[in-house]
Amino acid sequence: MKILSAIKILSGLVILFSLASPVFAQNRQKIQKQFDAWAKSDLWPEANNRGISAKTFNRAIIGLELQLKLPDLVIPGAKLPKKRAQSQSEFRGPAAYFSEGNLKSQARTGRVLLRKWSKTLKKIEKRYGVPGGILIAIWGRESAFGNAKIPYSAIQVLATKAFMSTRKELFREELLSALIIVQRDRLNGSELKGSWAGALGQPQFMPSSFLKYAVDFDGDGKKDIWNSVPDTLASMANYLSQNGWSPKRRWGFEVRIPGHISCAMEGPDRARKTGEWEKDGIRRITGKPFPASRTLNKTMMLVPAGRFGPHFIVTDNFYVIKKYNNSDLYALFVGNLADRISLGAGPFKTSWQKQPKMLRSQIARMQRKLEKQGYDVGGADGLPGFRTRRSIGEWQIGEGRKSTCFPDLKLIRELK
Repeated sequence: MKILSAIKILSGLVILFSLASPVFAQNRQKIQKQFDAWAKSDLWPEANNRGISAKTFNRAIIGLELQLKLPDLVIPGAKLPKKRAQSQSEFRGPAAYFSEGNLKSQARTGRVLLRKWSKTLKKIEKRYGVPGGILIAIWGRESAFGNAKIPYSAIQVLATKAFMSTRKELFREELLSALIIVQRDRLNGSELKGSWAGALGQPQFMPSSFLKYAVDFDGDGKKDIWNSVPDTLASMANYLSQNGWSPKRRWGFEVRIPGHISCAMEGPDRARKTGEWEKDGIRRITGKPFPASRTLNKTMMLVPAGRFGPHFIVTDNFYVIKKYNNSDLYALFVGNLADRISLGAGPFKTSWQKQPKMLRSQIARMQRKLEKQGYDVGGADGLPGFRTRRSIGEWQIGEGRKSTCFPDLKLIRELK
C-alpha cells in the first residue's frame, strides 16, 4: 500500500499529509486537545449506546496519544473536496505482481507448514470445508506465515483515523468494534496489535471481521489470531466458509481461449456452464478435461491482462477469495500459491507480457471517454478491472479492431 504524499488541493483549501508532515508536528498539542474533546463529547455517547462501559472506554481512549505518522490524515475541521485529485501514480501491469522468486519461496515454506499442521488443517477442513492449501496461501500472503511484524496499537491507529482520516465513518465503526473486542475479551487496548490500517493479527482482520469470524480452535478460551496458529487458520476458514466457499471445488483453471471467442465475455455477471465454455473451444492449458461432475456448474472467464497474459475459467470460490481482498490479482496469487503448495503446480503456463509504463491518470481519462460512449467501466479509477477490460474489448470490436481487452498507450491516445 502506498503512503500518500502531501498534496494541496487549491479548490478545497485542504492539505493531506504524509508521514513527515511538519504541520502536524507543529500543531500536535492543538490536535491532541481537539481529539480529547471529540472523544468525550462525540465518540463516548455512541460507544455507551453500543454497550461499551466507561471503564473500557476510559482505559482505551482517554489520554490516548494520536499516531500522526499515519497516511491519509487531514487537518481536523477541514472540508474535503467533492472529488479528490486523480492519482498520478504509475500503473504496473499484472506481471509485476507475480514475482516467481517470491512465489517459489512461499511455496517451499507453505509445503513445510502444510505438513507440520496437517492434523489441525484436516480438522479445520472437516468443520469449514476449506482445504489447507488455500488457508496456508492466504496466511503467507497476509502475514508471511505469521512472521510479519504487526507493530501498531490498533486502538491508536483506529482512533486517529476515526478522528482525522479521509474515511472517518469507516474507521469510526472499526474503532467501536475494536472497543467491543477489548471489553468482551478482557484485553488491554495495547494488546490489540494491528497494521497501519488497523487490521488485526496474522489473518489481518479488521475488528468488525474479528467479531464475525474469529474462532477459538485450540480450545484455550481465547480467540487468539496473534499467537495461535490453529485459531488463525480456523478463523480464516470460517471467514471463507461464511462468505460462500464451496467444498470440493477448485478456485479455477488456467485455460487457452481461442481467438474466435471474445475476451469481452469476462466477468461474474456473464457466467456460463463450464460445458458451454468447453463446447465453444476453451480448453484447460494442461490438456486435461474439466471435471466431468462440474460441467453443469456456472463458471466465469477471467483475463486479468486481456490477451497479453494467462486466461482463466474461475469458479465461485475465486470470488470468495476476492472477498478477503478485493483484487483479481490477489485471488490469482492465492490460488496459484495454494496449487503449488497442495498439488505441486508451478507458474502459469502462459507468461505475463510486460506492459509499457502508464499513469493511472491516463487510464482514468480513457475510462471517462468510454463512459461517455455508454460503456460501463466500473468507475474511472485508473485501474483496469474486468468491466474496463471488457469495455475496451467491446469498443475494439465496434471499431473493427482486434480485441485485446487491455489498455496500452496507443489505445489511450486513439480512443475518442
